[in-house]
Amino acid sequence: MNLRSKVEPLLEKELKENPSLFLIDLKIGMDNNIKVILDGDNEVSLNDCIKISRAIEHNLDRDIEDFSLEVTSAGVGEPLSDRRQYLKNIGRNLKVEIPLGNSFQGILVDSKDKDFTIKWKQREFKPVGKGKITVEKMKTFLYSEITNARIVF
Repeated sequence: MNLRSKVEPLLEKELKENPSLFLIDLKIGMDNNIKVILDGDNEVSLNDCIKISRAIEHNLDRDIEDFSLEVTSAGVGEPLSDRRQYLKNIGRNLKVEIPLGNSFQGILVDSKDKDFTIKWKQREFKPVGKGKITVEKMKTFLYSEITNARIVF
Protein backbone atom coordinates (compact mmCIF):
# COMPACT_ATOMS: atom_id res chain seq x y z
CA MET A 1 0.00 0.00 0.00
CA ASN A 2 1.55 3.31 -1.03
CA LEU A 3 1.57 6.46 1.07
CA ARG A 4 -1.00 8.30 -1.07
CA SER A 5 -3.57 5.54 -0.55
CA LYS A 6 -3.10 5.94 3.20
CA VAL A 7 -3.22 9.76 3.27
CA GLU A 8 -6.20 10.35 0.96
CA PRO A 9 -8.85 8.60 3.13
CA LEU A 10 -7.57 10.37 6.26
CA LEU A 11 -7.77 13.69 4.49
CA GLU A 12 -11.23 12.98 3.06
CA LYS A 13 -12.54 12.06 6.51
CA GLU A 14 -11.29 15.33 8.04
CA LEU A 15 -12.66 17.42 5.17
CA LYS A 16 -16.08 15.78 5.58
CA GLU A 17 -16.06 16.83 9.23
CA ASN A 18 -15.38 20.44 8.19
CA PRO A 19 -17.27 20.95 4.89
CA SER A 20 -16.27 24.62 4.61
CA LEU A 21 -12.71 23.46 3.85
CA PHE A 22 -11.68 21.93 0.55
CA LEU A 23 -8.55 20.42 -0.95
CA ILE A 24 -6.58 22.40 -3.50
CA ASP A 25 -3.68 20.01 -3.89
CA LEU A 26 -2.09 16.93 -2.35
CA LYS A 27 1.51 16.31 -3.31
CA ILE A 28 3.59 13.40 -2.16
CA GLY A 29 7.21 13.44 -3.27
CA MET A 30 9.54 10.55 -3.87
CA ASP A 31 11.09 11.32 -0.48
CA ASN A 32 7.67 10.92 1.23
CA ASN A 33 7.30 14.66 1.66
CA ILE A 34 3.53 15.18 2.01
CA LYS A 35 2.19 18.64 1.16
CA VAL A 36 -1.51 19.42 1.62
CA ILE A 37 -2.84 22.75 0.34
CA LEU A 38 -6.29 23.75 1.62
CA ASP A 39 -8.72 26.55 1.04
CA GLY A 40 -12.04 27.37 2.60
CA ASP A 41 -15.33 29.02 1.79
CA ASN A 42 -14.51 31.60 4.45
CA GLU A 43 -10.96 31.31 5.65
CA VAL A 44 -8.48 28.63 6.66
CA SER A 45 -7.25 29.13 10.21
CA LEU A 46 -4.06 27.89 11.76
CA ASN A 47 -6.18 25.56 13.90
CA ASP A 48 -7.73 24.08 10.73
CA CYS A 49 -4.26 23.28 9.41
CA ILE A 50 -3.16 21.82 12.75
CA LYS A 51 -6.27 19.62 12.96
CA ILE A 52 -5.74 18.23 9.44
CA SER A 53 -2.03 17.73 10.13
CA ARG A 54 -2.70 15.82 13.34
CA ALA A 55 -5.37 13.65 11.71
CA ILE A 56 -2.84 12.54 9.11
CA GLU A 57 0.25 12.35 11.28
CA HIS A 58 -1.36 10.46 14.17
CA ASN A 59 -2.70 7.78 11.82
CA LEU A 60 0.53 7.02 9.99
CA ASP A 61 3.37 4.96 11.43
CA ARG A 62 6.80 6.56 11.07
CA ASP A 63 8.43 3.21 11.80
CA ILE A 64 6.91 1.82 8.59
CA GLU A 65 7.31 4.91 6.41
CA ASP A 66 9.37 7.94 7.30
CA PHE A 67 7.64 11.08 6.05
CA SER A 68 7.46 14.83 6.45
CA LEU A 69 4.15 16.65 6.46
CA GLU A 70 3.20 20.21 5.59
CA VAL A 71 -0.40 21.47 5.71
CA THR A 72 -0.93 25.01 4.41
CA SER A 73 -3.63 27.28 3.13
CA ALA A 74 -3.66 28.50 -0.44
CA GLY A 75 -1.66 31.69 -0.70
CA VAL A 76 -3.21 35.00 -1.72
CA GLY A 77 -1.24 35.17 -4.97
CA GLU A 78 -1.75 31.52 -5.87
CA PRO A 79 -3.68 30.67 -9.04
CA LEU A 80 -7.34 29.76 -8.52
CA SER A 81 -7.92 26.10 -9.25
CA ASP A 82 -11.30 25.23 -7.75
CA ARG A 83 -14.73 26.70 -8.52
CA ARG A 84 -15.30 27.34 -4.82
CA GLN A 85 -12.33 29.71 -4.89
CA TYR A 86 -14.03 31.75 -7.60
CA LEU A 87 -17.24 31.89 -5.58
CA LYS A 88 -15.53 33.17 -2.46
CA ASN A 89 -13.64 35.82 -4.44
CA ILE A 90 -16.60 37.45 -6.19
CA GLY A 91 -16.09 41.21 -6.02
CA ARG A 92 -12.29 41.00 -6.08
CA ASN A 93 -9.91 42.02 -8.84
CA LEU A 94 -8.93 39.01 -10.98
CA LYS A 95 -6.25 38.64 -13.65
CA VAL A 96 -7.14 36.00 -16.21
CA GLU A 97 -4.65 34.56 -18.70
CA ILE A 98 -5.75 32.64 -21.76
CA PRO A 99 -3.65 30.74 -24.33
CA LEU A 100 -1.38 32.74 -26.65
CA GLY A 101 -0.43 35.08 -23.81
CA ASN A 102 -3.57 37.22 -23.81
CA SER A 103 -4.74 38.47 -20.43
CA PHE A 104 -7.68 40.35 -18.96
CA GLN A 105 -8.05 42.03 -15.60
CA GLY A 106 -11.29 43.01 -13.94
CA ILE A 107 -13.70 42.48 -11.09
CA LEU A 108 -15.00 38.92 -10.72
CA VAL A 109 -18.78 39.36 -10.89
CA ASP A 110 -20.14 35.83 -11.32
CA SER A 111 -19.14 32.18 -11.07
CA LYS A 112 -21.21 29.31 -12.46
CA ASP A 113 -20.64 25.59 -12.95
CA LYS A 114 -18.65 25.89 -16.19
CA ASP A 115 -17.71 29.57 -16.44
CA PHE A 116 -17.10 32.87 -14.68
CA THR A 117 -17.48 36.53 -15.64
CA ILE A 118 -15.31 39.58 -15.07
CA LYS A 119 -16.01 43.25 -15.79
CA TRP A 120 -13.70 46.20 -16.25
CA LYS A 121 -13.64 49.75 -17.54
CA GLN A 122 -11.62 50.81 -20.53
CA ARG A 123 -11.10 53.91 -22.63
CA GLU A 124 -12.24 53.71 -26.26
CA PHE A 125 -12.58 56.15 -29.11
CA LYS A 126 -15.96 57.81 -29.38
CA PRO A 127 -18.18 56.29 -32.09
CA VAL A 128 -18.73 59.81 -33.44
CA GLY A 129 -16.36 62.75 -33.04
CA LYS A 130 -12.93 63.07 -31.49
CA GLY A 131 -11.76 61.91 -28.11
CA LYS A 132 -12.32 58.88 -25.92
CA ILE A 133 -15.01 57.69 -23.56
CA THR A 134 -14.92 55.21 -20.70
CA VAL A 135 -16.97 52.08 -21.32
CA GLU A 136 -17.70 49.07 -19.16
CA LYS A 137 -16.79 45.69 -20.64
CA MET A 138 -17.76 42.19 -19.50
CA LYS A 139 -16.34 38.86 -20.59
CA THR A 140 -17.26 35.32 -19.64
CA PHE A 141 -14.59 32.61 -19.62
CA LEU A 142 -14.96 28.85 -19.50
CA TYR A 143 -12.81 27.40 -16.71
CA SER A 144 -11.40 24.99 -19.29
CA GLU A 145 -10.17 27.77 -21.63
CA ILE A 146 -7.98 29.69 -19.19
CA THR A 147 -4.35 29.01 -18.42
CA ASN A 148 -4.19 30.97 -15.17
CA ALA A 149 -6.40 33.12 -12.96
CA ARG A 150 -5.28 34.87 -9.80
CA ILE A 151 -6.46 37.56 -7.44
CA VAL A 152 -4.51 40.82 -7.78
CA PHE A 153 -4.30 43.76 -5.43
